[in-house]
Amino acid sequence: MSEAVTAAKMGPPSNASISARMSPLVLAALLALSLIWGASFFMGAVALQAVSPLILVWMRVSLAALTLWAVALVFGLPIPRGLRAWRALALMGLINNVVPFLLIFWGQVSVASGLASIFNATTPLFTVLVAALFLDDERFSRLKLLGLLLGLAGVVALVGPQALQGLGRDLLSQAAFLGAATSYACAAVFARRFRRMGLRPFSLALGQLTSSCLIMSLLVAFMEPPWLFDWGSFLARPPVWLAILVLATVATAFAYLLYFFILGRAGATNASLVTFLVPGWAIVLGFVFLHERLTGWHMLGFALILSGLAALDGRLFTRKSAHKP
Repeated sequence: MSEAVTAAKMGPPSNASISARMSPLVLAALLALSLIWGASFFMGAVALQAVSPLILVWMRVSLAALTLWAVALVFGLPIPRGLRAWRALALMGLINNVVPFLLIFWGQVSVASGLASIFNATTPLFTVLVAALFLDDERFSRLKLLGLLLGLAGVVALVGPQALQGLGRDLLSQAAFLGAATSYACAAVFARRFRRMGLRPFSLALGQLTSSCLIMSLLVAFMEPPWLFDWGSFLARPPVWLAILVLATVATAFAYLLYFFILGRAGATNASLVTFLVPGWAIVLGFVFLHERLTGWHMLGFALILSGLAALDGRLFTRKSAHKP
C-alpha cells in the first residue's frame, strides 16, 4: 500500500515541460487506466439495474472522495489549500466528473455498448481541437490528426462495423455521449493550469472528487432525496452495491490518480488516448477468460490503434525522416 501511495504522489515539478512522447512509465499507466475504465462500463451497467443514473454518479464520486480522504489522513498526504485552488477544482469536478458521468450513464440506458465505445473514443479528437486553441505546446498537426483518425478507425474495427448501424436512431442519447467527450476534452485542457499551482496527482484527484461529491449531493437532495431511496432493496442486491464499490474505489479514486499522473507527464491529448484502448481490453479479456474468438476485424482494429499511437508519438516517423538521404 505504501508503494501505491508513493506512486500517487508522483508528478513533475510545476515548471517541468510536457512531453508529446510517452515514456515507458506513462505508457504503462495509460494501459492500466484503459483496463480499469474498460471494466467500469460493465460495472455501470450492473449498477443501473437497481439505481438511477443520478444516484449512481452521486454514490460513485462520494465513495471515491471518502476513499481518498481516508488515504490522505492515514498517510499524511497533501490536501489542496486556498480559495483559488478550490474554485478551479470545483470547475474541474463539474466538467470532468459530474457532467460526463451523468451524460454517459443516462445515454448508456438506450445506446448499445459497441456504439457507446465509438462515441467515447471521439474524446481525443475533441481534445486535440480544444488543446490547439488554448495550449501553446499541444498544437494541431497533420500527423496528429492522422494518428487520431487511425485510432478511431481501429475502435470501429474492434467493436465491429455493425455497431454503426444504430447511428442516428436515438439522437438525444447519442448526443449525450458526444457531450461527455467534449466535456472530458475541456477538462483535460483546463487541468493543465494546475501545474502552475504546483498541485500533484493526489491533491488533484482529492480536490476534484470532493467538489464533485458536494455538487452531486446538492443535485440529489433536490431531485432524488436519499432518504426516499429504497436502501433495503439496494443492500439486498450484493452484485449492485459491490459493482458501485469497485466503480468508486478502483475505477474512480485510483483511476484519477493515474489520469492526472499521465496528464502531468504527457499532456491532454495523450491522456485522452485511453479511450482508444478501452474497447481493446474488452476483446482481450473476452478472449482470455471467456474463450471468445478473435476475428480479422479485431486484428485490424489492434493494428490501426497501434499505428495511430505510433503516429501520435512521432518517434517512428522522426527516425524515418532522419534516415532519408
